[in-house]
Amino acid sequence: MIRTFSLSLALTLAACATPAPVIRYAEDDGSGLVAAHRLEPATVAATQIVETPIPLPLPGQLKPLEEAAPRRAAATPAQAVSNGASAARVEPSLDGYVNAVQIYPYTEGALYQLYASPGQVSDIALEPGEELVSVSAGDTVRWVVGDTVSGSGAGARAHVLVKPVAAGLTTNLMIATDRRTYHLELTSLEKSYMAALSWRYPAASLSELKNQNALAARQDAVTAAPDIDPLALDFGYSIEGDRPDWRPLRAFDDGTKVFIQMPPGLAASEAPPLFIRSERNKSELVNYRVQAGYYIVDRLFSAAELRLGERPQTVVRIVKSDRRQKRSGSDG
Repeated sequence: MIRTFSLSLALTLAACATPAPVIRYAEDDGSGLVAAHRLEPATVAATQIVETPIPLPLPGQLKPLEEAAPRRAAATPAQAVSNGASAARVEPSLDGYVNAVQIYPYTEGALYQLYASPGQVSDIALEPGEELVSVSAGDTVRWVVGDTVSGSGAGARAHVLVKPVAAGLTTNLMIATDRRTYHLELTSLEKSYMAALSWRYPAASLSELKNQNALAARQDAVTAAPDIDPLALDFGYSIEGDRPDWRPLRAFDDGTKVFIQMPPGLAASEAPPLFIRSERNKSELVNYRVQAGYYIVDRLFSAAELRLGERPQTVVRIVKSDRRQKRSGSDG
């Protein structure tokens, strides 16, 4: 008897071993044909994943990225004072001279050096317009200290004058003004001396530049006209009532908003509030914004009032022309 067989390979997983083939046998019925059989895939058990524990490092295996800096010994108070004063000293430089004047950049807390000589006066010039409050020197016996003023008005400039009586002397000087405080260390030399010193003020210059830019921006805002369509303007408004300095120049609308042009130079503190007269002849405070010298109301109205003060109250009325005509006709 001839025995035939069929082979079937089961599905395999990439991570698992390939299972043995499944074999099915069938008897030959003499015709040479063998009946087919359905081959079932072999069952594969689910794979269980087990993590391998990571071993802890052994002592000595972990190394620092860099060696820690050795800890410095704490400085004594005397050392701290000496180091701080040394770091704060500002010496004269050749680039800092303008003619005979040494010009220091001002920094709060700096110790500016002044070198004087017996028989010579050294001039310490402050910022123009800066008012001198007090001058204090450590040694007022061997150093002569005085003050004076040059110029007048807004350009007046205070000067502090110092002169040693001998060479080889040192002291300190503190100058207090209405704007800042100056700290100087004075040293007297035998022959050389500084005729004058003053300061430039980078922080004050930057602040002044910012103020100028802000003022220029406000001026641009005052002179710029609102973004409106000239073809849609209706100037049918009249200005009535009192005639204060803040009386509007004109009023008009573009079909959706009313523009009330105020006189130039109107201060914010003098700007009067705007009220709209309702159909019931009652005053209602309305929301508006001020832009480029205009009161801009985001709605149309027939009559409005600008009021300032109480007793007597200044009132300026802004009336739409057609409303005024109707009122005149009804009154007649």
